[in-house]
Amino acid sequence: MLSSLKNIFKVPDLRNKVLFTIFIIILYEIGANVITPFIDLNKVQSLENQAKAAGILGYLNLFSGGGLLRMAVFGLGIMPYITASIIVQLLATVIPKLEEWRDQGAVGQKKLTQTTRYLTVGLALLQSAGLVYVFHTGASGLLGTNTSINLITNFTLWKAAFIVLTLTAGTAFVMWLAELITQRGVGNGMSILIFVNVVAGIPAGGGAVLASGGDVKFGVIVALTVVLVVAVVFMELGQRRIPVTFAKRVVGRREYGGTSTYIPLKVNQSGVIPIIFASSLLYIPVLAANVLPFTGFRTWVSNEIQPTSYFYVIGYGILIFLFTFFYVYVAFDPHQQADIIRKQGGYIPGIRPGPPTERYLSRILNRITVPGGLYLAVVAVLPSLLMAVWNLRAYPFYGTTLLIAVGVSLETMKQIDSQLMMRNYEGFLK
Repeated sequence: MLSSLKNIFKVPDLRNKVLFTIFIIILYEIGANVITPFIDLNKVQSLENQAKAAGILGYLNLFSGGGLLRMAVFGLGIMPYITASIIVQLLATVIPKLEEWRDQGAVGQKKLTQTTRYLTVGLALLQSAGLVYVFHTGASGLLGTNTSINLITNFTLWKAAFIVLTLTAGTAFVMWLAELITQRGVGNGMSILIFVNVVAGIPAGGGAVLASGGDVKFGVIVALTVVLVVAVVFMELGQRRIPVTFAKRVVGRREYGGTSTYIPLKVNQSGVIPIIFASSLLYIPVLAANVLPFTGFRTWVSNEIQPTSYFYVIGYGILIFLFTFFYVYVAFDPHQQADIIRKQGGYIPGIRPGPPTERYLSRILNRITVPGGLYLAVVAVLPSLLMAVWNLRAYPFYGTTLLIAVGVSLETMKQIDSQLMMRNYEGFLK
């Protein structure tokens, strides 16, 4: 490990990328701790002491590194950018213009990226306006607190507009930072910033579990963590390689093709996107309970839609499994892949090009998505299930945190390894 770290700093180009990434992370953490103007600092502290992760904002707060409950300049974090990216990716399968851009290569990808940026700003405006309303009215159901806390004293329309503008500008700046990391740093910028946020909350979450559960329960959770980390590493590195052979072509006096390669299909092809989908869908009843005037419905939501509720845990696992299938078929369309292979003059050995290739890819995708979806559901649900049995509410999103932390670490290490291997240096993954 130490020799691998030393190798990173032996390569000037890689060393500059690592240092640049660290600089951007520091800049992001500063913005995540600068409080937005017109916010009562004393009440912010009171909210942080009372807020529980079971509220609607607890999940979003996980991805902002705690900046959301502080109403920091970067309080919205990277979530609007993630949501916009998912929406554009889904719409590209149903809107012909977006599908055309997706198939245009680099030029089309640039147009899709620009569309994602505009959509991110629009979503940030909507979310920040909603947050201003929530933090002013003190909607306890959304905050996960027993009492209402008004963070914006002497409320006026101009103050609200300025806070909305500040939060939206902070989101746009975070989006720019993420793209800078992708272009000039190490790893995917969006993933790196999410990784920093969720890892930053692990020490405090572990301390809260220790304080509320005691040494024995904390020790069991630590042992479970070690087992889950091994399982996550094993599954994240697992892939099914589908061989593809390209026919020989003679153009003039030169011969092209005749090579063999493979399509790597990961067991976890969808990453943590199904978890984000499932969590967002389960919080719709919580949002509705703050609007609908039905006492029975509000009571049911308050008792059952909690990360330590058995109904929530089971429903969460089922939704993750279903969304895994949904997103995998959006990200990897067998029809599109079969068409690309056919147009490039390739074929899968033993499988005819066209519809037979599409059916073969669909069958393989189904076979690896079933264990992939079960794996995601188990890792995300198992810690929550254990905490539900023990009635621990301190850190209900621990499974999601673990998946993100290990997954992003592996992807970043792979990228560093590939650059070290290009220069004949030994990497982390041997």
